[in-house]
Amino acid sequence: MPSDSTPDPADELSRLFSTGEAVARYPRVTELLAAVEPPAFTRACHQLARLDPDAVAAAHPDRPAVTVAITGHGTLSTLVPPLTGELARHGILLRPHVSDFDSYVFDLLDPDSDLYGHGADLTLCVLDPMIVFDEVPVPWRPADVQRVLDEKLRTLERIAATFATASRGMLVLNTIPLPRRFTAQLVDHRSRSELGAVWREANARLLRLATSAPNLVVIDTDPLVAEGIPVTDARMSTYAKAHLSAELLARYARETGHLARHSAGRTKKCLVLDLDGTLWGGVLGDDGVEGVELSGSPKGEAFNGVQRVVKQIGSQGVLVAVVSKNELDLVRAAFRDRDDAELREDDFVRVIANWRPKHDNLKELARTLNLGVDSFVFVDDSTLECGLVRSELPGVAVVRVDGDPALHVEKILRDGWFDTPELTADDQQRVVRYQEELVRKDFLDSFDSVQDFLRELKVTVRLAPVQDAEIPRVSQLTLRTNQFNLTTHRLQQAQVRELAAGPDTRVLTIHSGDRFGDNGLVGAVFTRRHQDALHIDNFVLSCRVFSRGIEQTALAAVLEQARTDGLRAVYATYRPSKKNGAVRDLYPRYGFTPGTEDGDTLVFRHDLRLLPDRPEHVSLHEDLQVECDD
Repeated sequence: MPSDSTPDPADELSRLFSTGEAVARYPRVTELLAAVEPPAFTRACHQLARLDPDAVAAAHPDRPAVTVAITGHGTLSTLVPPLTGELARHGILLRPHVSDFDSYVFDLLDPDSDLYGHGADLTLCVLDPMIVFDEVPVPWRPADVQRVLDEKLRTLERIAATFATASRGMLVLNTIPLPRRFTAQLVDHRSRSELGAVWREANARLLRLATSAPNLVVIDTDPLVAEGIPVTDARMSTYAKAHLSAELLARYARETGHLARHSAGRTKKCLVLDLDGTLWGGVLGDDGVEGVELSGSPKGEAFNGVQRVVKQIGSQGVLVAVVSKNELDLVRAAFRDRDDAELREDDFVRVIANWRPKHDNLKELARTLNLGVDSFVFVDDSTLECGLVRSELPGVAVVRVDGDPALHVEKILRDGWFDTPELTADDQQRVVRYQEELVRKDFLDSFDSVQDFLRELKVTVRLAPVQDAEIPRVSQLTLRTNQFNLTTHRLQQAQVRELAAGPDTRVLTIHSGDRFGDNGLVGAVFTRRHQDALHIDNFVLSCRVFSRGIEQTALAAVLEQARTDGLRAVYATYRPSKKNGAVRDLYPRYGFTPGTEDGDTLVFRHDLRLLPDRPEHVSLHEDLQVECDD
């Protein structure tokens, strides 16, 4: 509860809306949303949905916006307020487009439809039970339901295929929940079992559809309904044709918000955890290594369960770190000597234990990992520590896990901070590669100069056209990379594939390695040939490999190839963002001169007369030859 001197977040939100300050102070509105619970959050969602997105964008041009098209079988306007609130909570402005009632087949099977014309980042095709039962005859049997389901699935398969060619965004479907009102109409349990099997088999086919369509996500509604959320509201379904309950649509909006956050390049990268009261019970300094609770009691088992979940998250490419007010040697002993601990020190990319303020430790961790603090999710049981981090580092997502440890897991997982449409091979190796990166930093500290370090690091770079299996990783780089991203254009897999296959466009991948191991696919250069010039439309590079000559090597190779191909010039685009200021002078540094300006976008030109040298300490392997059409 807020103290007497701290304004209640719900009251402050209400005041901002009632006084008309919500547009001007929109960033503050989004901060407050993270601190309120229903029903205040629900009220705020409806108030946010009444704001003009254009007015908010004009007042806050650096605010990322996501266009979401909404279509389906029933009335879906009630989805807009919770969706607006969920995106706002992640700092994203929603631009919604809601289709007419029951128009999803026309919308999605016609590439020239109004829906496709909006160029949405996300297209939500919301499926409800009446999509089936509106077409089932009366009386009906499970076989009738199966027939309609089969027909709907064939239509959805056609929709997915059409969408893949007609849109560069992402299509979102959902499994169809089965309300009891339909199973109960079958008086014999054998028929009910048959209906349940038919329904679940159809949903399984729907879920598997996503495995073959890279720009398709299917949200599984079963786990949402299992939380006790009602599927439908009988009166709203009957009178308003809104066939999914407001509660279920709100929960669906939360899941969709995670996808929108990913599309906007705001997926979190690092889970930072406290220890005492968070990963184990008790206080390590007072209770000792053997005294903290990790098993042998219900509470200890709950903490053990939290550690298992953290280990699971970390196994999928999420960086996991510890920031704790403790003695480091004692913390290391706890992870080493407690046999019932699920987590060991090598599960973490960094363990920080000292008595400094935690927000200072978080800033130092960000520098060490070369990440922005806004890529962190911080979990602690202390109200004071959570409040200080929120105040000092507003970009950090703060999760307070006070009270019963049995509830910790739900609080950590609630907001899907690390959700991504697909795991790549590089994701599986990310933790190991960041741990190797810390070894490189220690190696750097052993040299008197950076040049001596780079010479002994033995950096290798491979530059080549993107392969089909690499497209998910390249898309991910554009979505997740913020610091070394020259235009911050976010590309879905379909867009990368289109550029890779184009007659005049190329996507070049950058792989790197050194004496400590393979860094994997760390960057990409997007080029476009127009007449007698080459255009570098974007250049992205992972923050893990900054300042090693990799960017200079790749850029020099692209320029050399352009001159070999007989081109007159190379143009390169830079569009500033809040985070890519460090690369503002990248192109001028290597011989480009300022050219035209288009709003906030800068275009640089290289005349290919004097090319930049390749760094002597980098070994380049390239395959940039292309067949000439003429």
